[in-house]
Amino acid sequence: MLKEVQAYLTKLGDLRNQAKTLLEGLSPEGLDWRPIQGEGELATNSLAVIAVHLAGSQIYWMKEIIGRTPIKRDREAEFVTKGASVADLKAGLDAAGKVAEEVLSPLTENQLEEGRKFRDKPIPVRGGILQVIDHVAQHIGHMQLTRQLWLAQIEKIERPVSEA
Repeated sequence: MLKEVQAYLTKLGDLRNQAKTLLEGLSPEGLDWRPIQGEGELATNSLAVIAVHLAGSQIYWMKEIIGRTPIKRDREAEFVTKGASVADLKAGLDAAGKVAEEVLSPLTENQLEEGRKFRDKPIPVRGGILQVIDHVAQHIGHMQLTRQLWLAQIEKIERPVSEA
């Protein structure tokens, strides 16, 4: 395996572990909680939704864009996820990691330079991998803030402001 590919897989693994850690110790209610309810641009996603989206997006990019293997992804379903357990969410993230390893491990230097298309725009394989890393990292930040807001809300409920 190319060192460059190993570096990409290591980074994706690190990010995946961060996402899994952010899910740990949360109740089903905490996993499904959204800081801002509703629809549209200002609405936010739950930790469960973000975890499912991370897995779905990564599998899509790895298989369909980089690997050129069509898949049936229901992106809209990712954003209405409810009731998933921590174990299920972690398993989905791990499955995405396995797909990344299967698709990226055999790549050669020449294949990293090859072009692909995303939304009718050309993108090199290397650029697609970096797009995935960037996308996952961005959503890790969303997960961190969502978890912090959830824990702050729980603390307020358990310890009323007058006791603080």
